[in-house]
Amino acid sequence: MKLTVNLIVILFYCLMQAQQTDYVDFKTAKADIVFGDLNKKEVYGTISYEFEILKDIDSIYIDAAAFTEIKYVLDGKEAGTLYDGKHLIIKHQFKSNTRHKIDITWETRPKKAMYFIDWDNGGSNKQIWTQGQGKYTSNWLPSFDDMNEKVEFDLTITFDKDYEVIANGKLINQQINDSTTTWHYDMKQPMSSYLVALAIGKYDKKTEASKSGVPLEMYYYPEDSLKFESTYRYTKQIFDFLEDEIGVSYPWQNYKQVPVKDFLYAGMENTSTTIFSDSYVIDSISFIDKNYVNVNAHELAHQWFGDFVTETSGTHHWLQEGFATYYALLAEKAIFGADYYYWQLYQYVDELMQQDKAGGSTALLDPKSSSTTFYKKGALVLYMLREKIGDTAFKTAIKNYLNKHSFKNVQTDDFINEVEKASGQNLDEFVKVWLESDVFDSGAVLESLKQSAFIDKYLKVDCEGNEFKYLEYMNSKISDESKIKLISQNPIFIRKEDFNTSLKVRQAVAKSLSKIPLELKANYETLLDDTSYITMETALYNLWNNFPEDRNEYLTKTKNIQGFNDKNIRILWLTLALVTEDFQPENKPKYFEELTNYTDPKYHFEVRQNAFQYLKLINACHDECNENLEQASKSPIWQFSKMAKTLLENK
Repeated sequence: MKLTVNLIVILFYCLMQAQQTDYVDFKTAKADIVFGDLNKKEVYGTISYEFEILKDIDSIYIDAAAFTEIKYVLDGKEAGTLYDGKHLIIKHQFKSNTRHKIDITWETRPKKAMYFIDWDNGGSNKQIWTQGQGKYTSNWLPSFDDMNEKVEFDLTITFDKDYEVIANGKLINQQINDSTTTWHYDMKQPMSSYLVALAIGKYDKKTEASKSGVPLEMYYYPEDSLKFESTYRYTKQIFDFLEDEIGVSYPWQNYKQVPVKDFLYAGMENTSTTIFSDSYVIDSISFIDKNYVNVNAHELAHQWFGDFVTETSGTHHWLQEGFATYYALLAEKAIFGADYYYWQLYQYVDELMQQDKAGGSTALLDPKSSSTTFYKKGALVLYMLREKIGDTAFKTAIKNYLNKHSFKNVQTDDFINEVEKASGQNLDEFVKVWLESDVFDSGAVLESLKQSAFIDKYLKVDCEGNEFKYLEYMNSKISDESKIKLISQNPIFIRKEDFNTSLKVRQAVAKSLSKIPLELKANYETLLDDTSYITMETALYNLWNNFPEDRNEYLTKTKNIQGFNDKNIRILWLTLALVTEDFQPENKPKYFEELTNYTDPKYHFEVRQNAFQYLKLINACHDECNENLEQASKSPIWQFSKMAKTLLENK
């Protein structure tokens, strides 16, 4: 009997209930990627997979979401186009222990996972970049949503020769054509499809070599050359530290880092190619309050924990995020010292305690847990485990775990088994308390953190509204963190002497004194000169609000300060300039035009967000602003689109 297409699809879905990786092992992929009309987000090409059949099966599939066109040729003979909108289905009587090749031709206009930046809005920073985790690479490349299917991907990409093209692996050839360049990237080892990545834009780069000889390629926009050092500060030190601390050589051919506009997250650990938000491309002043160091270390740690060994499912997500968070903090400890390390661990505890109070406590092995649980609790569990079994056993277990499961998928038991072998300890109770229970034992962690004299003293500092105690503490040699705690709790006790201290403590003073006593006015005005954009922004607003008679003076002093990449100070300044009646009335149309212009899609979403919020605050979001707000409500960045929708609802 001849099967209909619909019946084939029904049978295929029945087969999908069994994991395909039990029947077929895809080995290599060679993709040729070309772009069509960039305003229409067209991408097309070919991809060839070689695979081995492990058990007899009569159909296999490759994920491909909402493709415009897709077809295949199997073993150079059988052609097919069976496609259900999500999967390319290859119907064939496959026999175990046989090898095959499938050549796929495809075309699509991806709605997610590949993003075309500034091609349709006149922006000057035109880019294309991908984000596979949580979005699925199969939205633009026929591939595998199951992270247990690991393949060696080689990408060949053809694009306008005025642009740089960066992808996983090593660049082995560049072919210069008439108007385009074809870039050939080679991978030597397999990876999950969600880690396949490319980034296209106008970049320069600098390259260093790690202590072990791995090329470290750091990309930046040509106009940001003066921000290179402060952005990538400590990169080589972080790499060398992690390779030594983990005890397993970096597993890929090179390591690349690429900033992109309007990225969905802080960063993403694509194999050998981290893509990160260009909001972390910073100057030396920004470094104090917002720098790339932690994200840098976190994404690099993922090259081992997530890329080299990959979770089998979301149940074991902490094996990636908890480990990356913990090792990033160890790298920061090597840079900033033990006090910083223990302080961050304490912050993690505090965040988890707040989550518990809000009723959000879940087990680390619950696949529906929050990021706070996977990242922060996961890191604290590793801290407590290391305290329990000691440094030597811990490092041995990590090394054995990675080597045993290299380029494979893992579950929590795989890690715990290696820890038990290395330590000679039974960890059943540890697993029950720290991994399986939804209760977070904050008391036990805090008790352990008290081994740090810094944390122990911090926890004891408390003046309970007692001015005498406040003065006694502030005049003693307590840490900046302790001073900030006292200032935040007791702003009424702030004195002139409290301004004669570090930038961070002065920042706490700026934030705590929303109502500025007249006797502290001159001291508070000095905060406008601090090398901290957070302090400057806070001080400008509070001074403007407290002393109306001096508003023109404050605005004149700060008129040329931009602030962070989100233009926090400039956008605040424009808003205050517009609502200050006697300040440069002849320039108000120009200031309003500039502020409204910052809502345009050609700007970074963080700039736009600030502009939208201030324009709404002063009831000045008119036609152009509202039109841009409608566009923002469709942004793939969910926090940004949510903000835009909320503002539209409150029109």
